[in-house]
Amino acid sequence: MLEVKIINKSPHLLPAYETAGAAGMDIRAWIIEPIELKPFERKLIPTGLYIELPLGYEAQLRPRSGLAFKHGISLPNTPATIDADYRGEIKVALINLSTETFVVQNGERIAQMVVAKHEQVSWKTVETLSESSRGEGGFGSTGKK
Repeated sequence: MLEVKIINKSPHLLPAYETAGAAGMDIRAWIIEPIELKPFERKLIPTGLYIELPLGYEAQLRPRSGLAFKHGISLPNTPATIDADYRGEIKVALINLSTETFVVQNGERIAQMVVAKHEQVSWKTVETLSESSRGEGGFGSTGKK
């Protein structure tokens, strides 16, 4: 299990896995008063969480499926990336994609966080690339099967 340093300035519990097979941990809003999200409006929601990830890892913020399906609440930059060298408060950009106003409450689970390993690349400029069965086929080129 990866150990990650965290500061929690909110009164809410630390993010945790809800089931043994869960990939994501729920992130909660830390707000003084409810925040209204009107249809197609975006707002940045504080969490009171600060983390220090090891190099080679990122935290991805993703929508919660229940909020997305039931209320049209998503993240406009999903997945949002928190880099290993970021030390500021984790804030979640929410967008209301429905036609009804949604009210975010203090302590409400507003997003999921998935911590993932990643690699950094070193570019090698070349004149050609190796052949593949797909070649240059773009969007939809593999067709329906």
